[in-house]
Amino acid sequence: MSKIGQQPILIEQGVSVSLEGNTVKLKGNFGKKEVSMPEGLGVVLKDNYLMIERKKEEKKIKALHGLYRQLIANLIKGVIKPWEKRLEVVGTGYNVKLQGENLIFKLGFSHPVIYKKREGIKFEVVGNNQIIVSGIDKQLVGEVANQIRNLKKPDSYKGKGVRYVGEKIKLKPGKKAKGGLAGGVK
Repeated sequence: MSKIGQQPILIEQGVSVSLEGNTVKLKGNFGKKEVSMPEGLGVVLKDNYLMIERKKEEKKIKALHGLYRQLIANLIKGVIKPWEKRLEVVGTGYNVKLQGENLIFKLGFSHPVIYKKREGIKFEVVGNNQIIVSGIDKQLVGEVANQIRNLKKPDSYKGKGVRYVGEKIKLKPGKKAKGGLAGGVK
């Protein structure tokens, strides 16, 4: 039995929830979003809480129970205060700038890399090496941040590339540390 799926979801101040068939519509200060529930799951609105209930006891429905409860809970938090991920561009000559709504990266390639804006995501550039990806959908924010990181993952020798702020990169020692003394002189 899903322990997460059984927990009620508190509807916070400033969020309006409407149920239309198998669709939950959420509206808050920072936008609106809707979630279509799979067949076999239902939503009940009681007082100031949402409850996700199973209509069937199939294995697949049990697996989706906690997932959809958490997706709706994250959206309720997101329409009040947007989710955000912070990334940094590390390396000599590596930088990022905002041009219109798109991000333009210089990552050591022969050409600048353009990352186009996605629906529901807002980009902000701090300085010339930090990016803030924000939006009301936690899953989408994480997906976009990961796609940006994958443009140039941090290399394992110097740590140059795009990484999350605070991410620790374990660097390999390189050739000189492996052989002992440099130049082969004993």
